Amino acid sequence: MRILVVTVVHHPEDARILHRQITALRDRGHHVVYAAPFSAREVRPRPDLEGIDLPRAAGRDRRAAVGAARTLLAERGHEADVILLHDPELLLALPGTLRRWRRSGTGPVVVWDVHEDTAAALAMKRWVPAPLRPPLRLGVRAAERLAERHLRLLLAEDAYQERFRRTHPVVPNFTTAPARAPEPPDSERVVYVGHLSRARGALDLIETARHLGPGLRVEVAGAADPDVRDALTAADRDGVLRWHGFLPNDRALALLPGALAGLSLLHDQPNYRHSRPTKVVEYMAHGVPVITTPTPLAADMVEQHGCGLVVPYQDPRAAAAAIRRLSSDAILRHTAAQRGREAALTHFNWLEKAAEFTGWLEAWVREDAGAGRTRDAARTRRPRRRPAARPSPGPRPHPGRVG
Repeated sequence: MRILVVTVVHHPEDARILHRQITALRDRGHHVVYAAPFSAREVRPRPDLEGIDLPRAAGRDRRAAVGAARTLLAERGHEADVILLHDPELLLALPGTLRRWRRSGTGPVVVWDVHEDTAAALAMKRWVPAPLRPPLRLGVRAAERLAERHLRLLLAEDAYQERFRRTHPVVPNFTTAPARAPEPPDSERVVYVGHLSRARGALDLIETARHLGPGLRVEVAGAADPDVRDALTAADRDGVLRWHGFLPNDRALALLPGALAGLSLLHDQPNYRHSRPTKVVEYMAHGVPVITTPTPLAADMVEQHGCGLVVPYQDPRAAAAAIRRLSSDAILRHTAAQRGREAALTHFNWLEKAAEFTGWLEAWVREDAGAGRTRDAARTRRPRRRPAARPSPGPRPHPGRVG
């Protein structure tokens, strides 16, 4: 198959898009073209992957990015068997082109990969004025229902099914556990891997590091929202923590082996109540004990599998105390590391889900091709209609004659 993967929001090195889905497709022998904001993110496409540069959609003005995506889909979309979209904004780039494909009967299968609860996420967007959030949420829900009628959907979480009328395949954010047994969690390093924002606990990370004092250090890898960058830069400069900035997923995960603990300090936000934090699964897969706030799915994983500790929301002192507890109790941290690793291998292994993901795309292409053949055959077999016989006009009347 030929697959065109498109994002204008996510980083081109996004773990779900590049490191899991695109890798899985290429491992199956499919040809992938990847359209993403490479220049805006100051990265280059991987040498062995065809890349197309798009503007980045950020903040209030997303018209340039959506317009560029619309042009790309109109010009190159017909070359693909599958178009895989990763942003709700890209739904705005579809209508005209989608109608042309439908009329011609030659369009690709279009798939929207639903990464998050978009309507709930609006509450955390500081660039969206508060009075506009309720009507925008209604607009998002309407767009989701419209997308469900015309596109194929993949969902990142089981809980997202509730937003849709039909059942759609779930492709969760699992990870690939290292084949070799990881190093024991005996270093003095505490790690955080992932995007950094206020709602994701970026400022709590800094305060947690301050409460630790000497002997334990916090290492942070991830891109940061503008309103927390200065605080992270200052904390790195002052030696409070080490902020590596953005690292590609494979390099970020290289920080995990041997770490004392992995942090996930999400705040209590609607968008996080239905989501399984990928970083928690990654910590588990690499044998790193987890310290998480009580977002439902993360807390359930930690408590069910005994792979770490749960601390209150927005409580850096409690997070620092949990780190010190793991540091002082070798049995606790080794047991948590082992149980997390076993659970990741058994329940959260991407290698198993990768086959399901590629299988859905392949099945949809076959199904669409079969439907196209059926339509063509029906048109070919349809008999030509004969014109209806005209009734005989009978004898012509003669004026003035009766009988």
